Amino acid sequence: QVQLVESGGGLVQAGGSLRLSCAASGSIVTITTMGWYRQAPGKQRELVATITSGGSTNYASSVEGRFTIARDNAKNTVYLQMNSLRPEDTALYYCNADLKALIPGGFRCFEGWGQGTLVTVSS
Repeated sequence: QVQLVESGGGLVQAGGSLRLSCAASGSIVTITTMGWYRQAPGKQRELVATITSGGSTNYASSVEGRFTIARDNAKNTVYLQMNSLRPEDTALYYCNADLKALIPGGFRCFEGWGQGTLVTVSS
């Protein structure tokens, strides 16, 4: 059983900052890429940022320069520091991880998702 649990969402004024965290737990062998996605009301889920186990990062153009993704491999945790927030950043933010986990008799590779944490930016 593997779980991804996000925290850190909330309500903030435009121009403010928030820091999201996501901790993966369970029978995890390895995690390759971890990332954050978001889904605004009435819109499709979109990539925000990803980070590999080696620290290589990728950002959506809409957040580059304002958001920073980081991870602690020892803690199986990924973070998203969000600065200069805008009303259009309002969304449900989901943690994502490419995982290899122990299962009875062997291993299983799969893509895990958290349940989401709500970020609301007021103007």
